[in-house]
Amino acid sequence: MDKRIVITGMGVAAPNAHGLEAFTEALREGRSGIRHIPELEEMNFGCQVGGIPENFEAVRKSYFDHEKLMSINDNIGYASVSAIDAWRDAGFEVPEGDDDRVHWDTGVILGSGIGGMDTIARSVVPMVNAGKVRRMGSRIVEQVMNSGTSARIAGLLALGNQVTSNSSACSTGNEAIIDAMWRIRMGLAKRMLAGGSEGASPYTWSGFDAMRVICRKFNDQPERASRPMSATAGGFVPGAGGAVLVLEDLETARQRGARIYAEVAGGAVNCGGQRMGGSMTAPNPTGVRRCIQEAIADAGISTHDIQAINGHLTATYADPMEVKNWSETLGRPPADFPFINSTKSMIGHCLGAAGAIESVAVVLQLHRGFLHPSVNSEDVHPDIAAFAEKIPQQAVDMPDLRVIAKAGFGFGDVNSCLIFRKWEEK
Repeated sequence: MDKRIVITGMGVAAPNAHGLEAFTEALREGRSGIRHIPELEEMNFGCQVGGIPENFEAVRKSYFDHEKLMSINDNIGYASVSAIDAWRDAGFEVPEGDDDRVHWDTGVILGSGIGGMDTIARSVVPMVNAGKVRRMGSRIVEQVMNSGTSARIAGLLALGNQVTSNSSACSTGNEAIIDAMWRIRMGLAKRMLAGGSEGASPYTWSGFDAMRVICRKFNDQPERASRPMSATAGGFVPGAGGAVLVLEDLETARQRGARIYAEVAGGAVNCGGQRMGGSMTAPNPTGVRRCIQEAIADAGISTHDIQAINGHLTATYADPMEVKNWSETLGRPPADFPFINSTKSMIGHCLGAAGAIESVAVVLQLHRGFLHPSVNSEDVHPDIAAFAEKIPQQAVDMPDLRVIAKAGFGFGDVNSCLIFRKWEEK
């Protein structure tokens, strides 16, 4: 239980970049991946913008042959490409299909919020309704089953430990990392791939549009649409993508001479029980505060050790409440508050992929010693105006950056919090 867990590889397919170097550059520049989506306009959506990885069809074709592509939809594609990138980044080779060796000490926990909705809507439902079930082919099930992402990755990389797809709404990516951390701590695996993915589909986003929780004020200015902590925020911008982190126990990483990005110092998950102000769509503030406290305790750090927070911060009414919850939990008023930023300001809310993509952003900031800007927050919400100086409007170089907390909250009143620490020999 006292094993130290480190990150030795990462892969990311985000709306504003594919690959670690491009993603790092996009984060530093505050480059938005939010664009106008013609299909949403044609379907009469209120929100007609979104964050989708660019040119991904060409990327996917460069990774997989025709046979594999037949069973890889967007959700599985984002996950699989990110997993291969992370595996190679950690110093491993992708095995050939006829190589019977299995990595028994390595597993994967990677989920999504909604998953293969695009395949269900565009293929399954129309063909079933038309009486053409026999023409659907044999690859449909593996694209629509919730465990399709982790199952595909296990086959690509010959992983023989736990292979699971989790789902906890917008907390999914964080939860996967925390579950993987615990499996390694308990000695049940030496290495785990963890993360999340989400496909881009109007059929996934339609329910949120009907709820009027996604942004419809900036259809003509896509890059300004995602506005966490802003007085003019109009709801979250839907996004898609994937990210995978390779978690490893320190002893194993050292034995193979692995490059170490950062340490997963601790984490916690809980639920507010949909009580005390919590509901299916709103967090119980006490649950949020308890989750943060438990993560800090698990990491064995002080509240004053936290130098920055990468918030959940979706550009909804909940943003000011989240900032105040952090302040109360840490016992740190505005003058002493850590920096706080939102990766969603550049990529939108990628649902089940959000925590994973944002965790990669956190690790890159720790590893490279900078904080990315929280764009479109120049008009800070009046309820948190006192915290304005702690919201970076441009990239901040911080070579002494050591600890970042990463939050994730989701539908169902579920909460997660991770504590990432810069890798330093002790």
